[in-house]
Amino acid sequence: MIAVIIIIIMAVLLLAAAVYSVIHRDLLFAVLGTGIVSLILSLFFYLLQAPDVALTEAAIGIALTTIIFIITIRNTTRDEDEIIDKENEKL
Repeated sequence: MIAVIIIIIMAVLLLAAAVYSVIHRDLLFAVLGTGIVSLILSLFFYLLQAPDVALTEAAIGIALTTIIFIITIRNTTRDEDEIIDKENEKL
């Protein structure tokens, strides 16, 4: 019974993090949201008794992809504020 409750809570957190990643305007926070999605997915894989897939998801999804995205965002110009200001001017 407790395992079912934990799985339901993890599924709700997974959906919330995915929606947060899609909706958020700041790219850095969106990438962190996708890292959280990968973390929860790796926990799901571990609970499904697939530790090899869980380790792969943790290594690639959480660590490598998130770090590459953060380095890329850091090395580019961030124009979100300018886009938001232009959209507000149109209104």
